[in-house]
Amino acid sequence: MNIQIDDTRNESGARAAQDGAEFIRKALTQHGVASIILATGASQFDMLGSLVAEVNINWGSVHVFHLDEYAGMPISHPASFRKYLIERFVERLPVPPASFHAINAEGDLQAECMRLGRIIRKHPIDVAFIGIGENGHIAFNDPPADFETDEPYIAVALDEPCRRQQLGEGWFPTLADVPTHAISMSVKQILRSSAIVCTVPDQRKANAVCDAVRGPVTPDVPASILQQHDRTTIYLDRAAAALLTE
Repeated sequence: MNIQIDDTRNESGARAAQDGAEFIRKALTQHGVASIILATGASQFDMLGSLVAEVNINWGSVHVFHLDEYAGMPISHPASFRKYLIERFVERLPVPPASFHAINAEGDLQAECMRLGRIIRKHPIDVAFIGIGENGHIAFNDPPADFETDEPYIAVALDEPCRRQQLGEGWFPTLADVPTHAISMSVKQILRSSAIVCTVPDQRKANAVCDAVRGPVTPDVPASILQQHDRTTIYLDRAAAALLTE
């Protein structure tokens, strides 16, 4: 695990995008194709804005997966992660990606997990762009996270701190409106990525970052597992890194 600290969230997001784009270019040069994972949420705004502006990437040869989606969430809902990525990434690329494997969690969750699992097993991931939640989660693997399952996607229950984060970021009008379940990429599937670019801005993430970086590896702090991935870099602004630099 490596740590990169910049003064502002904009600078941190731009650096994460630059480094992640280089992983994509290398994969395209070596294999002619690349596969990536994208996170969503407020923490990824700056990174995604910079990533779509990167040049010399043949996006038409890049397969795109995403981390999670709320159970029962229609794509028309403002909080839909499918909608988020279509509007903030897919539609802003100069050409369409080779594929965008959206999670549709409106129906049978287990069937959708199996469908996506069959697809992603055919696409070794070159770089995963992820974040860390206020409760230390990666994707929607809330504590205590399942570090053991080999399934690429799993159905999960969302804990209250996770749901309160979604409320606090303005995606829902009340806590009761925040879904209680979701489909999430599993921890092991994230760790299968050749490289992990983890973008974590804002002071509200400082405790989770400190626990993930300095604490023991434990399912109670899901992001702590990133300590065991040699090609992970966590990109922080000064606010998110506050407890690391005291």
